Amino acid sequence: MKEATESIPTGQGERENFANRKLIRPMLNRSEHTHGNHEAGHAAAPAGGRERHDRPERVDRVDHAAGVRKVAPPEQTNAENFYYQKQMQTKTVMVIVLRDGEEVKGVIEWYDRACIKVNREGGKSNLMIYKPAIKYMYKDGEKSA
Repeated sequence: MKEATESIPTGQGERENFANRKLIRPMLNRSEHTHGNHEAGHAAAPAGGRERHDRPERVDRVDHAAGVRKVAPPEQTNAENFYYQKQMQTKTVMVIVLRDGEEVKGVIEWYDRACIKVNREGGKSNLMIYKPAIKYMYKDGEKSA
């Protein structure tokens, strides 16, 4: 049996020694491996020289009742972006209700991660509203009692 570590000439640094190490994985034949007999599990590698295949990556969650693997939902659906884009393109008049109850009516000119810019009609000043200050919004004329 060959030694796991080979002799290293003097003068090489610890980093080179570490970089030259090889990962050793035993070749196990799955049919020979039994849980009851420990000696059979430590048998020599098969002569065929098969490569060991790694396990496939695990899925986040498993529904044990149905036996179906569930995939985790995406981090971001971009639904908010699509909604803003549609309202901007059609120049829909929106009513934005703020957390304090104040209502702002106007057309959304642009938006980003933190705020939206609303152009108001009738000579009123345009506003930039931070998204955390918004309670909800709706199209003008859609509010039902």
